[in-house]
Amino acid sequence: MEGPALWRELGQQLRVDSIRCAAAAKSGHPTSGMSAADLMAVFLAKYYRYDFDDPKSPANDRLVFSKGHASTLLYAMFRAAGVVSDEELLTYRQFSSIYEGHPTPRIPWVDVATGSLGQGLPYGVGMATARSPRARSGRPSSTRPSTGSTT
Repeated sequence: MEGPALWRELGQQLRVDSIRCAAAAKSGHPTSGMSAADLMAVFLAKYYRYDFDDPKSPANDRLVFSKGHASTLLYAMFRAAGVVSDEELLTYRQFSSIYEGHPTPRIPWVDVATGSLGQGLPYGVGMATARSPRARSGRPSSTRPSTGSTT
């Protein structure tokens, strides 16, 4: 299976797993995860480049969930990628679990904690800027602050 058929199947599985882990916890926001399941299914299956065995690899894409309360979707994606077992998924929001209500760097594949809506955008911009060729070269940025004066 590939293409749209795969994406539909994966999107459905992501929705189911979002509901399952929240239902097991009797807590969470599964509909937040469900609302982006199809988008993330295509992203995961077609575009996302990530070595789950080497989460710090500079070649990895970075994924920041600005909508941190959609953590059920992120954890369902980890399950679909084969790095989280069904048993681990169902520990969502349990006291000793690393799968909290919002993703945190306690999880090896999460770079930053998110939760406040909109928080992911500045994190993502900062991470992208840090990975830019100019940042890696050690040269100073060519951006200069503007004072509004032309003199």
